[in-house]
Amino acid sequence: MVDLAYMSLTEAADRIRRRDLSPVELTTAVLKRIEEVEPRINAYITVTAEEALAAARTAETEIAGGRYRGPLHGIPVAVKDVVCTAGVRTTAGSRVLRDFVPNTDAAVVVRLREAGAVIVGKTNTHEFAAGITTNNPFFGPTRNPWNVDCIPGGSSGGSGAALAAGLCTVAIGTDTGGSIRIPAACCGVVGLKPTYGRVSRQGIFPLAWSQDHCGPMARSVADAALLLQVIAGYDPADPGSANVPVPDFSAELSAGVSDITIGLPRHWYFERVDPEVAEAVYRAVRILAEMGARVMEVDLPALRDVMPAQYVVCMAEAAAWHVPFLRSQPEHYSPALRGTLEGSLLISAVQYLDGLRIRARIAAEMEQALGQVDVLAAPTIPLPAPPIGQEQVNVAGQPEPVLDAFVRLNAPANQSGLPAISIPCGFSRGGLPIGLQIIGRPFDESTVIRVAHAYEQVAGWHRRPPPLV
Repeated sequence: MVDLAYMSLTEAADRIRRRDLSPVELTTAVLKRIEEVEPRINAYITVTAEEALAAARTAETEIAGGRYRGPLHGIPVAVKDVVCTAGVRTTAGSRVLRDFVPNTDAAVVVRLREAGAVIVGKTNTHEFAAGITTNNPFFGPTRNPWNVDCIPGGSSGGSGAALAAGLCTVAIGTDTGGSIRIPAACCGVVGLKPTYGRVSRQGIFPLAWSQDHCGPMARSVADAALLLQVIAGYDPADPGSANVPVPDFSAELSAGVSDITIGLPRHWYFERVDPEVAEAVYRAVRILAEMGARVMEVDLPALRDVMPAQYVVCMAEAAAWHVPFLRSQPEHYSPALRGTLEGSLLISAVQYLDGLRIRARIAAEMEQALGQVDVLAAPTIPLPAPPIGQEQVNVAGQPEPVLDAFVRLNAPANQSGLPAISIPCGFSRGGLPIGLQIIGRPFDESTVIRVAHAYEQVAGWHRRPPPLV
């Protein structure tokens, strides 16, 4: 018998539509699993059990009355705690917002509720999404279901861990320098950062407004496509929202890759990567080639400047947004984040503008490369998840801060605004997941999804549950 708490969105939606499965039954199973497993994982800051069961009962009544709303109707969804939820505490993982209860929902939550989704809780995050470990100083560290001594990645680490542990069916994350894709890679799930502007960020606490993205996290590519379908679309309340058509993201899932050209950017993405990670990614690309895809190398020399630009632009924008809180309640920040933000207030306008110029050059170069190929394929992160609390890692014989190591392979897609997905492509000798990143052209999530799904169906890594499950 399939564990209901671990059932895919695709299967659950089909069974709910056919009334073979009750939303109340599914939600109850997920909440029961949260009760049993959550103390070991700490994926949630707030669990909304009563509200979730009420929403599930409403969904069940509507569906029984012939008012089925679509694939998210009656489905348990976890939402990162930087995303505002009306009547439910939204902390952004910080003591600064410890008592904040929004009056209105963020745009993505409005879309989820309109689709009939059941929100089961708010997931843990690095404080104000400003990091990649989800080692939260106020709400405790989230633990990786594959090894509870290791980080789940971040800053959407609660969402990634909840998915891997069966504590939700699908989840919402945000991504400024890899914060959807990093936890997806660490936890062996799927994380999709859409094109900048594809999904509204209205009602989401920002990290850096010109690089922030909101997107779906799931246990399969097909599930991520269904969730993206619900949350994508133009929103005039978000100045960065793009008024472009929203295609059917599931329409080409089974189209294969025989007409696809994959670009392999060896010089940046493979320069400082653990050998077993590199080999897993190369093996995944070889599988795609065996399925009919053409593979060619591409050169992206501008990426050598990606980290200085990432730091300057991201932290200057973050510091500017936090000024009111830094003035009114500086003592409520963790010492680490407060120090980073106050130091970032010293970034000059010249440095910020230089960062924007570098970012524009990186974006132009990546789009030029994607004029020759359909997608780029690369590692998501250069090594498997390190232990909780470890600040430095050794990558290919070189010491490096964990933050830098994990962000440097993800920041290019944030700086260019290109869609990018992380999917599992193997495991390390220590049994930790390895992520394959696929990057596509602007607003061409469909091709990214198509290539990822093709590989996923052959490789099957997404079907392997962690030992905790």
